[in-house]
Amino acid sequence: MDEEQLIGLAAGGAALFMMVIWLGLLVLFIASGWKIFTKAGQPGWGALVPIYNALLLVRIVGRPDIWVLFCLIPLVNTVIGIILAIDLAKSFGKDIAYAIGLIILAPVFLPMLAFGSARYLGPSVAPPAPVAPSPGQI
Repeated sequence: MDEEQLIGLAAGGAALFMMVIWLGLLVLFIASGWKIFTKAGQPGWGALVPIYNALLLVRIVGRPDIWVLFCLIPLVNTVIGIILAIDLAKSFGKDIAYAIGLIILAPVFLPMLAFGSARYLGPSVAPPAPVAPSPGQI
């Protein structure tokens, strides 16, 4: 083998290695999402469907459905993603430190949330309470 063939073989091996890592992370994220959705009483298969999985996540944490549209806007989606991660941690009874872990190290903290002992406590964002009319408004 000459030098060019060795370089080509090494590049092909590196590409294959990266593809295996990427597929492993993909399976990990899908399995974690499926389990998190199931724990929250939503259909697990929803983790496989783009946009629908965002809708389910928004509903799990108690945010309005319109937030799914915000997830589609570049840069805005980063802020929304951070807020949703914080809300998701709170919905499972976790603190802000756990939410930071979800944001920074999702491949570690999502499976911990999914397959650990965390229980879904309900939406972390309570719907606004209805305002009773004042006596002068009746």
